[in-house]
Amino acid sequence: MDKIIRPTRRAVLGGAAALAAPAILRATRAYAATPVLKVGHVSPVTGPLAGFAEADDYILGGIRQIFEAGIENNGRAWRVEVISKDSQSNPNRAAEVAAELILGDEVDIIVAAATPDTTNPVADQAEINEVPCITSNCPWQPWFFGRGGVPGKGFHWTWHFFWGLEDVINAFLDIWGQSGAGRTVGGLFPNDADGNAWGDPEHGLPKALAAAGYKLVDPGRYQPVNDDFSNYINAFKEAGCEIVTGNMIPPDFATFWAQCAQQGFRPKVVTIGKALLFPSVIESLGDRGDGLTTEVWWSPDHPFSSSLTGQSARALAEGYEAATGRPWTQPIGFQHALFEVVADVDPPGRGSGGSRGDPPGDHRHAARHHRRAGRLVGPGDRQRHQDAPGRRPVAEGRRPLPAEDRRQFRRTDHPADRRTEAAVTNSGPDGGRHPARRHSRAGGRGRWRRS
Repeated sequence: MDKIIRPTRRAVLGGAAALAAPAILRATRAYAATPVLKVGHVSPVTGPLAGFAEADDYILGGIRQIFEAGIENNGRAWRVEVISKDSQSNPNRAAEVAAELILGDEVDIIVAAATPDTTNPVADQAEINEVPCITSNCPWQPWFFGRGGVPGKGFHWTWHFFWGLEDVINAFLDIWGQSGAGRTVGGLFPNDADGNAWGDPEHGLPKALAAAGYKLVDPGRYQPVNDDFSNYINAFKEAGCEIVTGNMIPPDFATFWAQCAQQGFRPKVVTIGKALLFPSVIESLGDRGDGLTTEVWWSPDHPFSSSLTGQSARALAEGYEAATGRPWTQPIGFQHALFEVVADVDPPGRGSGGSRGDPPGDHRHAARHHRRAGRLVGPGDRQRHQDAPGRRPVAEGRRPLPAEDRRQFRRTDHPADRRTEAAVTNSGPDGGRHPARRHSRAGGRGRWRRS
């Protein structure tokens, strides 16, 4: 039987002449006197994950303004064009628009963010077509293992920076340990890359919770956009669960939480990833949004600044609030950081041992050349991971903070309506900062400061 060969963009365009380019780029076409760097961007502007892209217009507008004057790399100026497309919160659509960006728009590099429903299909298209790809806003486990990653091997063309499930688990355990609730926990995990990673017996919550002395009640995976959680609620009630946790899209949590009220299930602590990250979701829950908990992985009080603008985290968040009239959201920091990484790539010849003509098997060096993994979200630990591609993300978007930097976020008077209160908690054997967010509607008005 004849072997089917699927040509990649690299194979088709590999013979095109090209001028020297940043190390993370390949030779793809002959450039004009001022070469153009095309950056593809994919995020869920519409659909149930749209909260992650709520600030996209503001962030992309600022990035395009920054890049308008071009960037200098490898001794010459580059014009930068950012082309953004909507995944519609659908992994199939994410793969489709990624292919459009790579094969149709011929982007030189592609970035994506917001859950494995976006990052994974985009990264897979980039890997197949041998186009550099950087992703974020997704724990590294569902990104890596969800794509069939093999520890110690990793991928050739795709890199990722963000925190891991080990971080969120430590934050959740810290919340629960202070709550006085019983140690039986109900788990809600959808049948998708996120849910399967969070509920994975080895890499997810089960093993870690058992080691901490908790019993996890996991009735099994549910299909996303579920309209009936009665079986889960009954299982949690029968097991005496006083804590409920999981990873859910906002519509699913709203359905579950409404049915809990209808069926008389009142857990003492509810700590949910993804669905509860956004102030708009909490507001939509009314009084039943009070007291819910989730993690915080970026805030105006994180002591980092942008490598592109010099803006502090607080300045960026306040700029967004002033421009939109809406409260800041956590994805703002990591969306901005994606473009910090794009702009901050070493050209060939700076001790990397690589060049733009390297075969794919030698292209791991490209990911080692972003000197900062997005300063707005904290410096990444490039050196620690560069000799073990695939074991963890090459660049992590977090850094433990010293004890003196641990703070609580509290209200102060402010003319704008801010109903979400954030409390940063500390846990972990390394004494680092593992954040968690507590939602509250009390007081009605206020803004956040570090107290």
